Amino acid sequence: MRSRLVRLLLVPVDLVVGLVILLDELVWPLYRPLLAWLGSLGAVARIEAAIARLPPYGVLAMLAVPFVVAEPMKLVALVLLARGSLAAGIALMALGHLTSFVLVERIYHAGRGQLLTIGWFARCMAWLDRIRQVVVERIKTTGAWRRAMTLARAARERVYSWLARFRGRHRSDDRNLR
Repeated sequence: MRSRLVRLLLVPVDLVVGLVILLDELVWPLYRPLLAWLGSLGAVARIEAAIARLPPYGVLAMLAVPFVVAEPMKLVALVLLARGSLAAGIALMALGHLTSFVLVERIYHAGRGQLLTIGWFARCMAWLDRIRQVVVERIKTTGAWRRAMTLARAARERVYSWLARFRGRHRSDDRNLR
């Protein structure tokens, strides 16, 4: 009886984590090129090298930067949405989330080694990773997960197809201009 109750109580957690992972799977093909491009910029590489030289708590303080930059954007987006400016609100909300994600990802990537030397931070990250693994394994056994992954693959293939056609048109346009 107790295990059934625990499983029932974990359903909302499974749903939220599953939704986040599904969204990540769907959006990954779109933001991977952006992250690769950002990582290739000389200025970004120099900033990441500077972050890597910071002491552990300096890197941790740098992780606060996305919140200082993006959270006000998200609040303004909510105000815009509340006032009926749907397009502007949605665009600003997406920009706020993208900004915070990209900054957090780059800062964490650059300073991961230092961050993991902070005992409590390393324990928290290990704990979060274990929770994620357990929930992901449980979700992956469901039929809903298999259907979602089929949908994600189809969406990814569609995006790649559109990108290939878009690039092909621009290449042919360039050749016609010569």
